[in-house]
Amino acid sequence: MILALLDNDKLILPISSIAELLNAKVRTLKMYEDKGLFPKKNGQLKKLYSINDIKLISFVYYLASVKKVNANGIRYILDILENNMDENNRQEFLDIVEAKMESLSGIDVKDVEII
Repeated sequence: MILALLDNDKLILPISSIAELLNAKVRTLKMYEDKGLFPKKNGQLKKLYSINDIKLISFVYYLASVKKVNANGIRYILDILENNMDENNRQEFLDIVEAKMESLSGIDVKDVEII
């Protein structure tokens, strides 16, 4: 199985590629990034994200664009995920969210400015 050979933590994708994958505007994702809603990338000249980061980024995008949660609410939810779930449960939860997002149509998802 080739997928077993992938390093899901390797930093490979810029925000523009993630925006394309999510069918989102780069400007919207950069705004979420600027608000500190994405995984921290300390010391990198060019911000790149891993496959595992994309799961979290897509969750943030889902919360903002589908559920209309504001930045403070998203930070609170991310804090709960980070501090109250072990890595396996967190990944399992994000997999469930990913499956839910796959069932959404483009009509359900709207780029929104979050405060």
